Amino acid sequence: EADGPKLIEVNTNAGGAFLIAPLARAQRSCCQDAGQSRGRTDADQFESAVLQMFQSEWSRQGRSGSPRRVAIVDDDPEAQYLYPEFVLAQRFFERHGIEAVVADGRHLLYDQGTLQVGSGPIDLVYNRLVDFALAQHAALKSAYLDGAVVVTPNPRAHALFADKRNLTLLSDPEQFRLFGVGPEEVQVLATGVPRTITVTPGNADELWTKRKRLFFKPAGGHGSKAAYRGNKLTRSVWAQITTGSYVAQAFAAPGERAVLVDQSSEFLKADIRLYTYAGGVLLAAARLYQGQTTNLRTPGGGFAPVFQV
Repeated sequence: EADGPKLIEVNTNAGGAFLIAPLARAQRSCCQDAGQSRGRTDADQFESAVLQMFQSEWSRQGRSGSPRRVAIVDDDPEAQYLYPEFVLAQRFFERHGIEAVVADGRHLLYDQGTLQVGSGPIDLVYNRLVDFALAQHAALKSAYLDGAVVVTPNPRAHALFADKRNLTLLSDPEQFRLFGVGPEEVQVLATGVPRTITVTPGNADELWTKRKRLFFKPAGGHGSKAAYRGNKLTRSVWAQITTGSYVAQAFAAPGERAVLVDQSSEFLKADIRLYTYAGGVLLAAARLYQGQTTNLRTPGGGFAPVFQV
């Protein structure tokens, strides 16, 4: 937008980074414009930064040394669109001397204080489940609550950072002033986070009237599922929104990027995903798409590396 980029959401289990990093390195080697990026890039340092991240999560959750066996966990992982990324993550751990398996979250077993899958115990779970509270994964939840396994990202991280109701606070400058936050920080938040409010029976009529300028998202949603641009809403969908746990966010128009598809130039919508940890950026990626929300189905779209030139 004219007044700068907008932070529209925070995710704790965002996929794609293990795919984007090698793509960025390859593209910089073969493409002139990418090769002009300044110095070492995030992609060059990605592997060492991610290894440090997992080690930090290990030590922050009360462990010493390093994990011996890691499980990369999702439901039916081989059927997931990003399964190749799980395999890349597995190879990443193995390169650094850590045994790793890709596992179905429903096949984990917790017995006598040990979380297990396949042939042995699990020390750390790289969690890619979208059951953010682990409500449908009793073994993993029990092991996590008992401190028997390190889980990252975990339910606490999701509640603190990724529940979309947090955006109602991040976009409320008056509340931050009451907290004593400085005026410069308040101004950054006010301009960088679109105003977001919780949908309630009390404000439903007003939000319906203003819907064309809003975007509606489920508080615990993921992957743009059940998220709706207000100008596309039907009454039946609106009924679902007003009876569910939703937030309404001021619509922030995506950028556009010209892409060559089948020898013809097309403009696709673009947003930027920053993979971060402990206040630092690990990697930047773009998502290119058409339609209401980001997706991996648009011809010529999907993930793309980002270069500073």
